[in-house]
Parts: sequence; structure tokens; C-alpha cells
Amino acid sequence: MAVALRNLLSYLCRYVVLGFLVSSVVYSTIFLFGSENLQKNAAGLIQKGASSLSNGYGSGNQSPFDIENVRYSAQQMTVQAVRRGKEPNAHTIYEDFYLSKAFGNAMQPSKVIPYYLKAEGVFDKEEVTITTLITENRFEVFKKLVRNYRGPISVTLWIRDDDFRDQHFAALHALYASEPLLRQYVDVHVVVDRFDFQLNMWRNVARLFARTDYFMLLDVDFHICTDLKQHLRENEMARKFLREGAALVLPAFEFTDERDGEDSATFPKDKRVVEKLVQGKKLVPFHSVKFAPGHEASNYTKWYATDDVYQVMSFNWKYEPYVVLRREGTPWCDERFVGYGANKAACLYEIYISGIDYYVLPQDFLIHQSHAYPESKRSGGRKLNGELYSAFRDELCLRYAKYMYLANELYTHKAENLMSQCKQLKGFEDALKEFPRMWKSEPPPLI
Repeated sequence: MAVALRNLLSYLCRYVVLGFLVSSVVYSTIFLFGSENLQKNAAGLIQKGASSLSNGYGSGNQSPFDIENVRYSAQQMTVQAVRRGKEPNAHTIYEDFYLSKAFGNAMQPSKVIPYYLKAEGVFDKEEVTITTLITENRFEVFKKLVRNYRGPISVTLWIRDDDFRDQHFAALHALYASEPLLRQYVDVHVVVDRFDFQLNMWRNVARLFARTDYFMLLDVDFHICTDLKQHLRENEMARKFLREGAALVLPAFEFTDERDGEDSATFPKDKRVVEKLVQGKKLVPFHSVKFAPGHEASNYTKWYATDDVYQVMSFNWKYEPYVVLRREGTPWCDERFVGYGANKAACLYEIYISGIDYYVLPQDFLIHQSHAYPESKRSGGRKLNGELYSAFRDELCLRYAKYMYLANELYTHKAENLMSQCKQLKGFEDALKEFPRMWKSEPPPLI
């Protein structure tokens, strides 16, 4: 009798344990895959961090960001076939794979996260999106830019792929939560890798994901002193040039006493005040002492004297102004330039060579906000990029000459910039004479 009772109790215990295990599995499944939690767990990364911000990241209410989930996320893109049959005819590729090709000239591997944080604002296509790039040490000056411009901004944030990356993500969320204007106007695209200063690649990321038809190439430490948006709306000639694909230049200045350049709230807002400060030697064209060719082609003497848009007539390969451009049809910045020196000049030179003219805006200007330059990080890059830039210019001249020849544009207005810059290149004119033998070019057929 006692033995039978023990066996019965043993069976009952086994069924109780089994029932507990089954109920635990059911409960866990409902919790993890229920509709609300499925959105939080499966779609959290696709939301590019927006859910993290709304859940109070940085306030102690959420666990630290897990970069491994982002790095190995399997977000996909669907490409529809042009001609669709009765059966589904779409192709799906991983976003990481697509972006590795989009930025194929950059150093790899590099994780690009578009719209990690996306602005709540809806922008008119005619607006100008500021495209810029930052690292965590430029957060405060970036916040100034956002408060001042109050328009669409597409920014690339680089985060080093090391043991501190989660801290950088936390700092980004804290920044975004600290200023409502960031949430209204700023799209943040994150690049995570181990390669310092892929500046042109970062510029291309910000431009690719800008949401308006026009963009401005701007370094984050430059303050727009005027109402650029209003002036572009009012200046029909400038708007016409922009729609046609030209580049619009904003002259840049800096204070002779760096202490005067620390507080952008004190900067002049009127062109005539700028002229007086220049006459009093308190303000000078940017880098006019250290590197005059970088901005002198903007012709500051003419800028002081005119109220009309005017064309840059003395373009040189060292020219690196800050410009507004059309997003479509403008060449991309060459990503082979890594580190400081020549990266932006190379970008702007290719834009010019491609047939895009530069025009200077008569009322708008920038002033540099003073900060320390880490010269030790710049000198080596300048030397290497200087050598690369020399070969790059030769490459551009021959490559664009071939493009334009095959398109029957080599002896049109579009090629004038190319010819003016490349005619001094040794062997360039001899190469042009060989083109008819190398490639047969005929007028395009009439349609």
C-alpha cells in the first residue's frame, strides 16, 4: 500500500513539473512574440533608434545600446522589376550589401546606419538641406548650428568601433533628447568603423540621405550669419542658377583675434558691418593668411561692392568654398581621400570640371567659430592627400574629356571649365587629338 502511494505521488509530481514547464514556455512565447512586444523586439532596429529615444534612453530607464545588434542586423531592401508579370517579380537584397557598393571606394568594412535618428519635420523639396559631419567632440557647436538654421539638416556621425562605442551612442541619444529642434530638423546617419577621418565618405552619406532637392556642403564650425533661406526665396537669379545645377558660394570669414570668434551670438548679421570689420582688420577672409588660394577666387573685393550674384572667374584647384548645390546631377566626393588635406578641394574641383559653374551670393556669408586645431592629426594627411590630389587632377581631366567627347560635349559650353583647368596638363592636348582614332563619335540620333 505504501509503495503504491509513493508511486502515485511520484507520477503526480512529474505531471506538475511538466505542466509548469509547458505553461512557462507558453507564457514566454506570448510575451516575446505578442504583437506589442514583437514590434519592440523585432522592429526596434528598423526604427533606427527612434523607439530607444521615446523610451527614455539615457535617463536610466533602458539598458545600454547593443552595437552588435546593429552591426549584424539583417535589414533588407526590395527592388521591383520594371516590367512586372503576373507572378511577384521583386528582388530583395541586404541593406549592408547595397551600401557597401554605394560607398565602395571608402575603406571597408564600414557599417552605415541611415536615419538612425530621423527628424519629425516634413520638408519642402525646394528647401536647402545642410549636410555636415560630426564626432562627439563637436556636439555643442552642432547644437548651435541647428538652433541658428532651423531648417533641414542631414548629418553623418562617426563612431569608432571600439570598447567605447556604446558610450558614444548614449551621448548621441542624450544630445537628441536635450534639444527639441534636433528632433524637428535633424536626420542623423551613423557610420561605425575603425577608420579615422573618411571625410568625403561621410559627406556622401549625409548627401545621399538628404530629403530635399538642394543641399549645402558645410563644416559644422561655420556659422551662417544671415537668413539664407529667405534670401534664396527672394533672389530669383540665384534660384534660377541653382535649379539649372550651378553652385552658389557663401563667402567665409574669420576673426583675427580668435577670442572674438568664440560666441556666434555676437557675430555680425549684415554685409556692411562685415565690410567695416574688415577695414578695421578685425575680420578677414577665411584662411587669407594661412592658405589664401582656398577662398580668394570668391573675389571678396567684388563682393563688398555688389548686390548682385556674380560668377567665379578665377577658379583654381585649391579653391574650397562652402556651397549650395542641386542634389541630383552633382558629382559625388571622391572617397579615396582619407584624413585632412585636399579632400574638400578635390570634391569641389571635380564638380567644377564636370561643367558646373560657381556663383557668389551677394548678401550671405559665414564666419568661422574659433576652436583648437589638432595639427598633429592633420599634417600627415595633408602630405599624403597632396600627392593623391596631384594624380587625381590628371585622372579627372582625361576621364571627363573622354566622357564629354563620347557625349559630343567636348567643344560645348559644358566643357569650358574642363578645358580651362586641363589645358596646362602635360600631354592633355595630344591626348585629345587621339580621341577620334580611339573612339568614333557621332552626333546623337534624332528622335
